[in-house]
Amino acid sequence: MINTDNKLMNIISEITFSDAETTDSKRENANIDGNTAMGTMLQYGSVVSKYFCKTNVLQPHHAYAHDHGDIHIHDMDFMNMGTLTCCQIDLQKLFANGFSTGHGFLREPNDIISYAALAAIAIQSNQNDQHGGQSIPFFDYGLADGVRKTFKKSYTNFLRQGLQLLLDFEEKQLLLMNHWVQNIESECKHTLQIEMIAQYKAYEQKQLIQLYSIDESMAIKIQKFAYKEAYNETNRKTYQAMEAFIHNLNTMHSRAGAQVPFSSLNFGTDISAEGRMVSENLLRSVEKGLGNGETPIFPILIFKVKEGINYNASDPNYDLFQLSCRVSAKRLFPNFSFLDAPFNAKHYVAGRPETEATYMGCRTRVLGNVYGEEIVSGRGNLSFTTINLPRLGIKHGIISHAEPMLQHFFEALDQQIKLVIEQLLDRMKLQGNKRVKNFPFLMGQHVWKGSEHLDWNDTIAEVIKEGTLTVGFIGLAECLTALIGKHHGESEEAEQLGLRIITHMRNRMDEASSRYQLNFSLIATPAEGLSGRFTAIDRLQYGTIIGVTDREYYTNSFHIPVYYPLAAYDKIAKEALYHELTNAGHITYVELDGDPAHNIEAFETIVRSMKEAGIGYGSINHPIDRDPVCGYSGVIMGAICPQCGRSEDNGAIKFERIRRITGYLVGTLDRFNNAKKSEVYDRVKHN
Repeated sequence: MINTDNKLMNIISEITFSDAETTDSKRENANIDGNTAMGTMLQYGSVVSKYFCKTNVLQPHHAYAHDHGDIHIHDMDFMNMGTLTCCQIDLQKLFANGFSTGHGFLREPNDIISYAALAAIAIQSNQNDQHGGQSIPFFDYGLADGVRKTFKKSYTNFLRQGLQLLLDFEEKQLLLMNHWVQNIESECKHTLQIEMIAQYKAYEQKQLIQLYSIDESMAIKIQKFAYKEAYNETNRKTYQAMEAFIHNLNTMHSRAGAQVPFSSLNFGTDISAEGRMVSENLLRSVEKGLGNGETPIFPILIFKVKEGINYNASDPNYDLFQLSCRVSAKRLFPNFSFLDAPFNAKHYVAGRPETEATYMGCRTRVLGNVYGEEIVSGRGNLSFTTINLPRLGIKHGIISHAEPMLQHFFEALDQQIKLVIEQLLDRMKLQGNKRVKNFPFLMGQHVWKGSEHLDWNDTIAEVIKEGTLTVGFIGLAECLTALIGKHHGESEEAEQLGLRIITHMRNRMDEASSRYQLNFSLIATPAEGLSGRFTAIDRLQYGTIIGVTDREYYTNSFHIPVYYPLAAYDKIAKEALYHELTNAGHITYVELDGDPAHNIEAFETIVRSMKEAGIGYGSINHPIDRDPVCGYSGVIMGAICPQCGRSEDNGAIKFERIRRITGYLVGTLDRFNNAKKSEVYDRVKHN
């Protein structure tokens, strides 16, 4: 093979000897520095694995369809290993009784510091059993227990200090304090928590009076002292825990040696004092930034918006919603998911966070389930493959015919859908033949739903039926332009045809789910490397077509083209129609000019308009620039820092210009591939 396959050797030679600044293939994934040793090694493995997959694993017609640009099989380099894409990790389940990473057992954590540390370890450990992202579906609920344990320990310690300071008791007289809280909870049948229950408080007062021969006023004074100090200490430790957690996820290159974990946190609906403390301090730590004030790239924060919980001024977590808007206006995260969208609300059960719609990374959604219970925890996507819609539009639209040949278009679309379903089933069979021991954390530590019933050498074929098999699409806008001459942002006819196309695709997924009793679903594809791949292939085959192949990229999924001028509220309204159809994931972006941190009310108004329009998942883009020399963070127009006045020209240290790419942030535009660079430059601002 080494002597005969010149194409493979040419690719490896390019990886070896070229620089990422000049070689697009070394910037396919902006989360990887293609110039580093480990980044290069990862690319070697990826190229060879894809080659083996095409020649020894895929059916020839599937490989042909991929290579010729009809479809794109995502993460093909991991197909041979049988990895699943992503998972929503239930921290409460994982932490109960502890877990192992393979090199030692970690006991159940007992304070918020260790809870946060183990959460980072869990994300990192699971990342290396999968090729996609890691998500915590209800982070606030998951870490609230750590806050409770911390508060209990702090309260007991300060109760002891109060007795010593105010009454001069010796240590031996305070031995009863060793198990004080446990004993009080057992006797009064109420637990100690930050929102202290009156019955607990009264019973504890009684015990203090009886056991230490003090009067009621002194008992109350000691309790107040202990509560105040314990609350402040717990809040401080929670902030430190969140700060360390954020730093860990941005500094530990534990994903294949070349990347930090692709991590997402969903939060915002736990109304307990402990859960609120987690959410508030998570947001505060992101707002502050990393060591020198840099914007954290990971995790992707996703604030869950829900009427009655945080959406209205009278809701208990409304302050957290406002704080989320403030932080997002400064740091680009959190994004916002909307639990009241009809397709999310139908799954919601009050008091059961596992029924709250959650999103992973740039848009993935896993909730509906024909195989088992409709919950989010312990489930994820198995794999997905994207269909090239613009090509079908070119073949059957006015580019090639006097009038659009819609019947032929839908027949061809059905053929591609059938092909992709077949390919997804083939890949699932390969995945299902893997054993628990192949994924020692994901399956061995029972992160994946149902894996607790499997032994070390069991195959995983049955339990992965909890996951989703997903068909994606790219370039609806270019497809419509090729079909009828206009896209769905500029024509009512195109809008109706666009909805007809995506509804057709969703119906085919529902039919496949019913036929196979598997979770087939439709995703609005998040294309990074793919955004330019299809376009380049189609331009080579069909030439430059205005509005279709004349740019370096195809528009992501159902989005209105980034270059098309449209009011923010119109863009939201038009794209909202597609969210219900894309049950495997979707997102709508609004692009703002300037620094929205100076107008939080306007920022919140946009978020509210997303909710009212029926959006499932939304985000607001705006420029974040930073001068690493003086530390200024905001918008830097041109090459001059507005704070210190220095220029980045003439070989000086460059400004950091953070932008969002396919759902996650990148600290420099240099890591964007050519297609994504072109897209960023084309983005218009929405008023």
